[in-house]
Amino acid sequence: MRPEPVKKDGLQLTAKDMKGKAIVDHDLIRELAQLLKETGLSEIEIDRDGMRVRVAREMTLLATPAAVASGAAIPAANAQAPSPESGPADFSKHPGCLHSPMVGTVYLAPEPGTAPFVEVGSRVSQGQTILIIEAMKTMNHIPAPKAGTVTRILVGNQQPVEFGEPLAIIE
Repeated sequence: MRPEPVKKDGLQLTAKDMKGKAIVDHDLIRELAQLLKETGLSEIEIDRDGMRVRVAREMTLLATPAAVASGAAIPAANAQAPSPESGPADFSKHPGCLHSPMVGTVYLAPEPGTAPFVEVGSRVSQGQTILIIEAMKTMNHIPAPKAGTVTRILVGNQQPVEFGEPLAIIE
């Protein structure tokens, strides 16, 4: 039987020993929760004397001007919205769709503040790096499966992605 995490003020608080048994050190958990608020971190985990404590904050991401500058995907003002009858476009079935090969976080540029690997309209060759997906602290370069022109980038910079999620369209 697995203990349910405690949620308080948008924070998820869990403490388990090495066998998965729930332990509660309320003072330590409160201290870690306060540290999260002070530092702006999304989660913190410590392992001390066979006791593991993890405190995570639920966060809502919003597009900001900083996200625009970093290359986040934001629809153009003149882009046509899909008609209500047709519903949202399903890019996953597009023949030129580049799917995520793993779960992770997308980076559209090699380093913060540098130009992105590709932009809409860029010509790419087969094997050219389109973006990076960070998974388990490893930066995985995602190559173009074929040569062509990037017609859509379907993810934003530093966006979490799932396995099989559409990343870009290359025609």
